[in-house]
Amino acid sequence: MVYKKTMAVALLTAFVINRVPAASAHDSNAHWAHWRGPTANGQAAASASPVISWNTTKNVGWVTDLPGEGTSTPIVWGDRIFVLAAEPTDRPALTPAVQRETSKTIAPDVFYRFLVICLDRRSSEILWQRTAIEAVPHEGHHPTHTYAGSSPTTDGMHVYVSFGSRGIFCYTLDGDLVWTRDLGDMQTRYGWGEAVTPVLAGDSLIVNWDQEEGSFITSLDTATGTPNWTTPREREVTSWNTPLVTGISGRTIIVANGTHLVRGYDAATGRQLWSCGGQTVNAIPSPVRFEDSVIVMSGYRGALAVSLPLNSAGNLSPSAASWSLRRGTPYVPSPLLSDDRLYFTAGNGNVLSVVNARTGATLAAPTRLSALRSLYASPVATQNHIYVLDRQGTCAVLTNAAEPEVVAVNKLNDATDASPVIVEDQLFIRSWTKLYCLQADQ
Repeated sequence: MVYKKTMAVALLTAFVINRVPAASAHDSNAHWAHWRGPTANGQAAASASPVISWNTTKNVGWVTDLPGEGTSTPIVWGDRIFVLAAEPTDRPALTPAVQRETSKTIAPDVFYRFLVICLDRRSSEILWQRTAIEAVPHEGHHPTHTYAGSSPTTDGMHVYVSFGSRGIFCYTLDGDLVWTRDLGDMQTRYGWGEAVTPVLAGDSLIVNWDQEEGSFITSLDTATGTPNWTTPREREVTSWNTPLVTGISGRTIIVANGTHLVRGYDAATGRQLWSCGGQTVNAIPSPVRFEDSVIVMSGYRGALAVSLPLNSAGNLSPSAASWSLRRGTPYVPSPLLSDDRLYFTAGNGNVLSVVNARTGATLAAPTRLSALRSLYASPVATQNHIYVLDRQGTCAVLTNAAEPEVVAVNKLNDATDASPVIVEDQLFIRSWTKLYCLQADQ
């Protein structure tokens, strides 16, 4: 096992993303174990009933300040919320910061604390806080990014955390460190920073490591952090995407987006099963599964959405897709799947499209959500409503329908790039420096 030298120290079926402990202490509806929710597509549990109207004083269960800053989405297991942050210290770097020729950013000149925080979701009490590592980042980050851009995940027994170049960490739910793994320093496009969100595949933790040179995808043993396999991702560059883990015909498959190719891998061996070209630069949106197909999108300097059979083999072209679209697809936000309806925004803008996930046919004309501005957060849904959050803390709530209608516009007036989280009667929105619990006033 390889350790950092400077260390301060799901709820799905067997073929989806997370394995379930034999005896869970909580009802399955009380979890949001992955940044895209219980089924990795933005859809909350059927019993979820959060508020649809709020402001800075109305229907606010609690709000708590977080140390440092972060843009990653929290996760929830039972009554516990897990959230990541990065906090600068006053401890100076040992060597001057250096800017690479290919970078538009410069590394900081102080050490940062990379923090894992566990809160009680009913009271907002911080149950524990751990410094995973104190280190000086070797790169800067985009002005709209932070050093805590990756979301954690949990199987109900451990919490798996990625701080990218600073390491991958595994904790118990009570905050005890189990293992850590160093995968090296990433070199990101223009030095814009990292967002390496791990996902679970049974007893393996899948980490996609797309960077400017030497990209790879790897499987780590959840018990020890030891690599099971590592597969190079030839020609891939920085993409900031999170893979989908799903299954078909008795085989667990990993689908990882990419600038050059979207690829399907065998989760047991890491062998590439199929690939499809046509994606745009910076292919960030996470794939979603519908029936026996996977829908993959990208939307920077172009647009593409394709629906590909999960049982594909070999090298495919977009023409082999069950259906495809070439307009109105998202850049940063991931699409939302609810029943057979697929919702997505254009670029990072406020135009919402709805198509049939089975055929790609348009269900409603693209609609401008005029109350919203630019978006990074991905939309989420309950059975009745859709929540679309912009970067300024404004959230439009729409009916969950083929032709959605706006029923409420809510403002927190805060910087909100993480995606909303819905558990039972609570809606959680994480800003760069705060965590909000929105809940009906008692």
